[in-house]
This record gives sequence, C-alpha cells and structure tokens, in this order.
Amino acid sequence: MLDSDIRLPDSDDSAPTHVGFLLIPDFALLPYASAIEPLRAANRLSGRPLYRWSHVSIDGAAATASNGVAIAADASVGADLRLDYLFVCAGGNPALFHHQPTFAWLRQLARRGVKIGGVSGGPYLLARANLLSGYRFTIHWEHAPAFLEEYPDLDLRRSLYEIDRDRLTCSGGTAPLDMLHAVIAREHGSELALAVSEWFLQTHVREGAGPQRMPLRERLGIAHAPLLRVIARMEQTIETPESREGLARLANVSLRQLERLFRQHLGRSLGEHYLALRLDRARDLLRQTSLSILETALACGFASASHFSRSYRERFGHPPRAERVQEVRPARR
Repeated sequence: MLDSDIRLPDSDDSAPTHVGFLLIPDFALLPYASAIEPLRAANRLSGRPLYRWSHVSIDGAAATASNGVAIAADASVGADLRLDYLFVCAGGNPALFHHQPTFAWLRQLARRGVKIGGVSGGPYLLARANLLSGYRFTIHWEHAPAFLEEYPDLDLRRSLYEIDRDRLTCSGGTAPLDMLHAVIAREHGSELALAVSEWFLQTHVREGAGPQRMPLRERLGIAHAPLLRVIARMEQTIETPESREGLARLANVSLRQLERLFRQHLGRSLGEHYLALRLDRARDLLRQTSLSILETALACGFASASHFSRSYRERFGHPPRAERVQEVRPARR
C-alpha cells in the first residue's frame, strides 16, 4: 500500500501526539521496539507527523536494556514534558524497583490527564504508583505470580493487552504491536492501522483478550488430551496441590495409567513433574518478592521450610536464600 493510498480523518491535521517512553534499567528491548516502531511507521505511511516521542530515564543518562543496548534519554524523571501518553518499559525484575520520585512523577502525569501505559514489567511500577486501582490491566506472565502475592486485590488479567480508559498495559514481547494497532486505529482509522501491521509482516492482528502463552499442546509437544487436562490443573494448583488420586479421576484413568502417561510423554513421574512446577514457581517468588523462605514454601505447597530448602537445593544446586538479590534503588544525582 502506498502512502498516498491511505486516507486519514480531517482532524489529523492537529499537532502530533507526543508519546513518552520511560525506560527503566534492564528494560526489555523487544517490547520497547514493538511499541515505538508502529508510531514511526504511522508517520511514514501516512506522510504526516502524526506522532513524536521522547525518551525518559531515571537520571537523564542513557538507559541500558537487558541485552546491553543503550538508548539516549531526552529527559529525566520529573521533567516538565507535555505528553499525551507515557509508556513505562521495564523488564528484568520490576518487583525490586523502588524509586519514589518516579512513582510521584507518574501520579503527577496521571493527574494532568496523560494516558499512562505499562509494557512487559511496566505495569508493576504502575501498581507501585497506585495507578491501577479500579482498572483492568495485564502484565507479562513471568511477573504475574509475584505480582499477585503483592497486589491480590487488583484486577489483573492474563491477556495480551488491556486498554481501560486512560490506562494501557501489555504483556511484552510483540504484544505492543497489537496494542498500538488498536491505538492507531482508534486515533487515525483502521486503514492506517492495518497498513502499519502489514508493514511489519503482521499477518494476524491479535485481540487484546488473547492468551499470552502457547497452549500446553504446543508448549509441551503433547497431544494426549486427558494428560493435558491434568497438567493444566497442576499448573493452576501450585499453592494447594491436588492429590494424585484426584488428578487420575480428572483424566478418567487409573493412577497407575496416569503414572505411565507421565513417564511416556514427559520422561518423569507425576510427582516429579508437580514438584518441578512448584519449585519453578518458588524461584520466581524468591527473585521477585520479599516473601520469607517459609512464606514462599507455603505459597508453593510445601508444609515446611526444611523440606522446601532440601528440595530446592536438589533441583537448583543451591539453597533458596541464594536467589535473593538487592532491590533496585537508583542513586540520586
């Protein structure tokens, strides 16, 4: 489609929409790129400067992504920017980010009517700034267990993206492409939005309510429906593990048959798989929350800290306390 083929609403002669990107140290580069590139494409394909953007870092210095790529900043947190949107881009371990000036600035922008977004781990910071109460939102699935431990009463969805009034959140990866498609369509029409998606070889634009993860069938390479039902139930019952007998009833097979299915398709027993799921969840919680070792153990279905610690060391080669890292508190300049 040629630039001249795209017809925009007459109102598009207004000033460009100003979009800010707050880049938190260790932000994920792919979702950031998936959020900013549709804006560039919209300008290119429409032949008009529909969008302009600014990069913000904590201290005004270049922000470094998790892969080491640095993005120059145009401003620092607290700057008096006249923004229409601000997207908080975070990755790594957003639960460990504590910087009150950042949270105060986000609240100030929200009060001024700026539309506030969160990309990948960014919604964690929006919650810390108390900007998600009463809103529907999402976050990358990796951060969801820790998030729910800290904010159990917020309306977290397991979707690709959510646009709820003046809050825009997406789960990361390439999901911002889908979310920005919806934003561009709303502001400048579906014709331009489709042209942008096509330019990025996006042959299928996903709905916001779509799932973040592959179905178990694809993720595990298993086609046995009863076994998949069991594994799905196991992933849903980490804190209160279901009995082996209950899982066998769910699959409508004997316990001996179910054990054979696990050995055949996964190469380990039912108990070994359940334990691995619980320990993997525990590692996420230890890395992303301030829960004690005992609290983490209980949240993952262990009756005692000693059993948990022993099992943890056997799986990962080190004790649970070795997972603890320091909170991210940017130095003042």
